[in-house]
Amino acid sequence: MASTTHLSLISKLSQPHHGFVIPQTRISPPTTTRPATYRFQCSASQTGFFTRLGRLIKEKAKSDVEKIFSGFSKTRDNLAVIDELLLYWNLAETDRVLDELEEALLVSDFGPRITVKIVESLREDILAGKLKSGSEIKEALKKSVMDFLTKKGNKTELQLGFRKPAVVMIVGVNGGGKTTSLGKLAYRLKNEGAKILMAAGDTFRAAASDQLEIWAERTGCEIVMAEKENAKASSVLSQAVKRGKEQGFDIVLCDTSGRLHTNYSLMEELIACKKAVGKVVSGAPNEILLVLDGTTGLNMLPQAREFNEVVGITGLVLTKLDGSARGGCVVSVVDELGIPVKFVGVGEGVEDLQPFDAEAFVNAIFS
Repeated sequence: MASTTHLSLISKLSQPHHGFVIPQTRISPPTTTRPATYRFQCSASQTGFFTRLGRLIKEKAKSDVEKIFSGFSKTRDNLAVIDELLLYWNLAETDRVLDELEEALLVSDFGPRITVKIVESLREDILAGKLKSGSEIKEALKKSVMDFLTKKGNKTELQLGFRKPAVVMIVGVNGGGKTTSLGKLAYRLKNEGAKILMAAGDTFRAAASDQLEIWAERTGCEIVMAEKENAKASSVLSQAVKRGKEQGFDIVLCDTSGRLHTNYSLMEELIACKKAVGKVVSGAPNEILLVLDGTTGLNMLPQAREFNEVVGITGLVLTKLDGSARGGCVVSVVDELGIPVKFVGVGEGVEDLQPFDAEAFVNAIFS
């Protein structure tokens, strides 16, 4: 390759559910394309491919609500007190019940602003005679949470445009589950028939490329990565998108270096990465997904605001929610930022990155 940054394509065949035993084959450039059977064959003229892909993922999420239900068990346990409060509710105890309900929402990280809005709305409806039983109050509570999620964050499906390759950038701080989320997303998209190319744009952390390489093996996807140290992330991503365009890949998933939102030089690198892929494919990246650690609760808001100001976040991926009782932060993030949650991490398994469905989420935490 003529570029000073030497890139290689690591091609791996899919062997699902058999571990990481696939031998590595390095070829630069590849002379053959990995054979596969796809549910949809996407071409430039078949502009409905990404629409159908998004719909398939969404439908699967609705049919697999059990994962969402089990993933939010700790938050649900926190909010179980609400059922006890409402079981013997009567009008005379409205203030006490609503005070304890408010506390339960705050403990689950709904945040003070949303919590006050919810509680005061319930109080008004109770005093106006609109809510006359505990079950009616609970249904009104669920509807209120649903409204917060859908009014500002209703575009939960991946918006991949109408030309290939679609480009998705994954950004976030170190330790949030960024690279793992990319691998799980690749697995889900590939299972729905998309031809996926991974780009190892995290050139700052030495182990990141190795980690993504393992995910490429595990999911049967191909990967472009830098072979020289100190390669520019923007160069790696640019070359990956070029290869994706030339070889007919449907989606290029771009990993990036983890960075603190206060490190402005690294944040500027994200701008360079965004511009680089946009020069190869007009309108790219189609999505910039910010991965946030769900165990940090409302503390994730400052970093989300900063990333959004720098590169314009189009969707959120909230990870590690199965290990947290702070699931209410999902509602706060959507309300505060107006950015939809697209995926939630509810377990360690490869299938445990679930497309976010507001109704399934509300039913899971208020069962």
